[in-house]
Amino acid sequence: MTIRPFAALRPNVADAALVASVPYDVVDAAEAKALAAGNPKSFLHVSRPEIDLADGTDPSSPEAYAQARRALDALEASGTLVQDAEPRFYAYRQTMGRHEQTGIVATFDTKEYLAGILKQHEKTRKDKEDDRTRHIETLGAHTGPAFLTYRDDAAIDAIVFRACREAPLYDFTAPDGIRHTVWEIASGSSCMADELQELFARIPVAYIADGHHRSAAASRYAQARGFEGESRYFLAVAFPASQLKILPYNRLVKSLNGLSSDEFMSALAKSFAVGAKGERNCRMYMDGRWTDLSWSIPEGAGPVESLDVSYLQDRLLAPVLGIDDPRTSPKISFMGGIRGDAALAAKVDSGEYAVAFAMEPVTVGEMMAIADAGAIMPPKSTWFEPKLRSGLFVHKV
Repeated sequence: MTIRPFAALRPNVADAALVASVPYDVVDAAEAKALAAGNPKSFLHVSRPEIDLADGTDPSSPEAYAQARRALDALEASGTLVQDAEPRFYAYRQTMGRHEQTGIVATFDTKEYLAGILKQHEKTRKDKEDDRTRHIETLGAHTGPAFLTYRDDAAIDAIVFRACREAPLYDFTAPDGIRHTVWEIASGSSCMADELQELFARIPVAYIADGHHRSAAASRYAQARGFEGESRYFLAVAFPASQLKILPYNRLVKSLNGLSSDEFMSALAKSFAVGAKGERNCRMYMDGRWTDLSWSIPEGAGPVESLDVSYLQDRLLAPVLGIDDPRTSPKISFMGGIRGDAALAAKVDSGEYAVAFAMEPVTVGEMMAIADAGAIMPPKSTWFEPKLRSGLFVHKV
């Protein structure tokens, strides 16, 4: 696997905490506007530019992309973002409570993405690919990193440990309580950068944990430009697999598809052990109470069919509740596990939804097995936390 240092456009040290923002796709326009209120340096002005236009502006409109470019140019012109003179790698650590993960910030080869060396486990949607491709084209930059993982390598870990003994470039705690610490790994003055490239070259594959649409858009942009120069490479952070934290992606269903509660429970009992723990488990919230559901993995099931979300979809959501395609069905919504059980229960108690399912998290091993098999996970199967902050690194192309 190829990694390359790059000359980042990044915040000056004093402004890093003000610039760094949540990813564009974890907040809606109203949430982004609230988060950026009173902070002209927030990178949300670049990643969610509609917040600075008239209410209701289409985020995929020409006006929105043009506004994103103006916002990026303004941050650079003001000195809030500064351009590195030399290419380098960075070590990026995120600390959430007792959980800590440290990755390498670099650029990765879109040809290796297209060749399957950077493996996928999700389908991408053309409209989302179009949006990210247009964003890259208009800004001439990758503004949000993809999130990659690879099987642990002790020699890489040792280099990262050495880099992190130095004084950090950035070290701040975001409003959500997550600490972000960044170290430079400069080329030339240290052999660490060369060692990293040599060690990653022996890593056979990496996996896209989060950022499938960013990766797909980067490859489209590179192909359109003949893979020339910086256009060939895209921005990502790669973490060792053992450090990742996957939270569940929970399900909320609008109605019982015309069934009474008793009829629904009777149908449920045909495929699930109700009120018991077993080999595989989830929890259901309905009529003001939580109920344990359990089942066994069907004999001969492949890596996708073995997932909890697959069993729930195949045995209950589709045949009983009429949710044939969870990607497009208006009958179902999804909530990241970071929100907790109380948020799920509140949605049902409000009457907005009839039933909620709190899932167990997918493991990194399951995700890798599915990607290795060339298969695709069901939609909304993984929620990685903590999320990478946008604005700390921009890769100009």
